[in-house]
Amino acid sequence: MDEPTDDDQLRDDEHGDDSVDEAAVRAANRAFYDAFEARDLDAMSDAWEHTDRVTCTHPGWRTLHGWGAVSGSWFALFGGPGPLQFILTEEVVAVAGDVAWVTVDENLIGVDGGGTVAAMNVFLRAGERWRLVAHHGSAVASQS
Repeated sequence: MDEPTDDDQLRDDEHGDDSVDEAAVRAANRAFYDAFEARDLDAMSDAWEHTDRVTCTHPGWRTLHGWGAVSGSWFALFGGPGPLQFILTEEVVAVAGDVAWVTVDENLIGVDGGGTVAAMNVFLRAGERWRLVAHHGSAVASQS
């Protein structure tokens, strides 16, 4: 195992234990998916940073830039035909200072069947909260 670097120690001194940060990022990530499953626009809005730098790429969509476009996409998706259930697997959290990213497989169950989306969610620390600044989802081809 690698020895901690000065940068690692500085990060620990500034923001506390990495395991605490990772747990907080996991909770923020779970809140995002809970909002998605519940089709809760208020909770989804709360998960995101409201700036022009946010981006979102839904499977099959062009990349959306800025909170206005991203929030509009959630409004459109939540008005769709049916809810989705997410079973999250292969979740990996990484934290580097005030930035964190989560890679995860979204195993979806919906009224029209299911599928898997490989996703990456990027969070920035805003005070004591972690907020989404980027979501990218890419459909995984079924393996026959």
